[in-house]
Order: sequence, then C-alpha cells, then structure tokens
Amino acid sequence: MTRGLLMLPLLFAACVTTSTKTVLSPREQAMVALQKGNAAEAVRVLEPLRREAPNDLDLARAWAEANVKNGTGQQVLAEAATQDTAVAHYTRGLILFSNAREAGASAVDAFRKAVEKAPQEGELHYRLGIALLESEQFEPARESLAAAIERTPGKTSWHLAYAKALHRVGRSKDAIASVRTVVTGECTVQEAATARALMDEIADPFAGFPKSARPKLDQALGWMQVADVPQQAITELEDIAREFPDLGVVHALLGLAAARVDDAGRAIEELKRAIELSPDDGKAYLYLADLYTARQRGSQAKELYEKALEKNPTLDDAWFKLGDAALERQELEKARTAFRTAARLKPDNWFSRGKLALVYQLESNWPAADRELKAELEQRPDNLEAALRLGLLHTEKYLKVKTPAEKQAAQTEASKWLEQVLEAQPENALASRALERVKQP
Repeated sequence: MTRGLLMLPLLFAACVTTSTKTVLSPREQAMVALQKGNAAEAVRVLEPLRREAPNDLDLARAWAEANVKNGTGQQVLAEAATQDTAVAHYTRGLILFSNAREAGASAVDAFRKAVEKAPQEGELHYRLGIALLESEQFEPARESLAAAIERTPGKTSWHLAYAKALHRVGRSKDAIASVRTVVTGECTVQEAATARALMDEIADPFAGFPKSARPKLDQALGWMQVADVPQQAITELEDIAREFPDLGVVHALLGLAAARVDDAGRAIEELKRAIELSPDDGKAYLYLADLYTARQRGSQAKELYEKALEKNPTLDDAWFKLGDAALERQELEKARTAFRTAARLKPDNWFSRGKLALVYQLESNWPAADRELKAELEQRPDNLEAALRLGLLHTEKYLKVKTPAEKQAAQTEASKWLEQVLEAQPENALASRALERVKQP
C-alpha cells in the first residue's frame, strides 16, 4: 500500500492555466509540457533554469521527474553522483526511488546524505521518511517525517505518511490525530480518500476476527447488505455472539440489525455493549448517535458524533450530522468546517456540498457558494435543485450588492439559472418569483 499511498507527485507547482491568453513563465511551461506528456520539452526548458538556481529543490524535483519520464534519468543520476551537495543527493534519491529495484537502501542513502548537507530543509527529511517507510524501517521513518513536519508545519499532506509510520510503530492514537489534521486542513479530495483508506487500515473492526466464525459473519453480512433480511442476520450474529461474546463488532452489527427491525431498545443495548468491548471503534459511536438522533435526543447524539470523530476522523456521516447541529445553532464556522470535511471525504454526496454552499451563502461568500454549486452541476448537470440554488444565490446577491456592474452580473447569472429551472419545471413557483425580482426595473 505504501508506494500507491505515498508516492506524491514530484511536480513543483499546482495546476497552471494553459489559456493562450496567459503568458507562462518558463517553470510553468515545463510543468505544462509534463502534464501533456512531453518530457523532452520539459527537460529542454528546465535545463537552463536549474543551472541558474542550482540549490532550488522544486526545480531539482521537476528536473528529476522530467528526465525519468524522458528516459534520461540514468544520465542525470551519473552526473549527480559526481557532486557532493544536498540538491545532487536529493536528485539522486528521487531518481533511485522512481525505480522499484533501487527504492530501498540506495534511495535511503542518497536522501540521508542530502539531509546531512541541509538539515534545515523539511523536504529532504520528508523524502528520507518516505524512502524509509517504503523500506519498512518504521521508527526511523517516523523520526524523519516528524522532523519534516516540524520544519515545514504548513504541509498538512505530509501527515498522511506520518500517520502511516505512527500506526506501524504502534502509536495509533497519534496516527489518528495526524489523519484528522489532513482531513480538516486544506487537503484535496484525493488526499481525503487516501486518509480514509489509511483509517480503514488503522481502525479495522474485523482485525483479529476468529477465522472459525468468518463463514457465519459473511452470511450475516449477506443477509443485511444484499438480501435485506435483518432478522436472519440477527440469527447468524447471535450464534457468533454465543461462541465469542466479547467481539465488539458483532454487537455493533447486532445493534444495526435490531434498528432495522425497529427494535430500538435492543439496538441501543447492543451498541452500548459494542462500545464497551471496542472503545476505539468510531463507527459504533456513530451508529448509536444516529439512533439517538432518530429519537430526538440531540444533545446525547452530538456528544457521540464528536466521540466517533475522535476515534475515526474520516466518518463523513458524523461530520455531516455535526454540521447540521452547528447550522441549527447558527455556528457558521463550525458548520463550514464540518460540511467541508464531509464533502471532501465523500465528494459525490450532493447533500454535503449543498449544505456547504448554504453556509457560504449565509456568510455572504458568494464566490465560494457559487463554486460549490457549479462543481455539483459539473458532476450532475441534471441536478435542478443545484441550478435553482444557484439562481436563488445570485438573486440574493443582486438584491444586496451596490454597484451597477455587480448588479448586472448577478442579474445575468440569476436569470440564466432560474430560466433553466423553469424550462424543466414551468410550475416552479420559487424560481418564478425569484426571476420576477431580478427582472424588475
């Protein structure tokens, strides 16, 4: 899992606009060439740049990637081997690490020499940590990654590798804290997915499950998830519980199955037992919180959702429910964090994105609300609710902005989306009233 999980892109910058109207810097030209698969052009553009800035780690990283993709990595490797500088050793390490056969001791040695030459550079510690992690040297990897984060605290994505190393040395609580740093920070959807996969490994409720009980467990899951016959699942799970009464996950599943047959009393009892037996299983807290929510016990549910996220910060349902609770209390900052995290963890969930857009609208952050709603329509162009929300958003903006130019722009946007809704739903009264308001002289 390590290489797929942690081989982060070597590129030195974020996405670059490639519009013909934009004048790109040489660095940006090189990156665009790499994005288009033209490694030879990237090498050509980067060659003079790296000679002008021989100590630039970003350039060195791009140079290594371009040459590996261009098939000239061995030439660069040979050249770097003649130099005793941090950048030269770093470049060697990157090229060696790109080759599975050399990704172990050779890459570790190169990155370690780079760190010795420039111990203040967090990037060098990070790459050494990744190479050590790949080599299954988990405690040295943890130390290097901790040093990287200490030197470059703004790199929240580095906490993914750090969490992996922490988990491997038995520090699961600290690993979970690092995962939380990632999902609540400025992470990408891809990084959030990686964090979720890592938490599935850290908090696997079936780890150590008795092999002899596996067939009955599989049957129970089949009755619940495929056949939708929870009563039969209860029968199978009760058999397991009689033989293995201390398996928390079995009681959690019994609680879910009992809830499905409307036996709330037993469901609560089983989930409490699951938490007692497996206090680190965040999902058990989530399931119990959902039961309390259904029974209008909001205060108890909120505490349990928070506990669930303390144990497993990648539970998007818990973030969503906490966001709803915060929104009801008009705690917009808390609601924004919760819905944003939920949306990243499950990017295809319209409800999270829609609620996040609502929070932005309540904060009068029109561009952010517009961005979230349009992102939804890029995925699902037929989502008329998102289109209506866009129309209403720009109607509100039209009524609040002051300058003629702002009003004109808001009016145009509102009209476009509201007319689209009315074309599909001519009797939509909300869209009709909003359109009348923006078209009033």
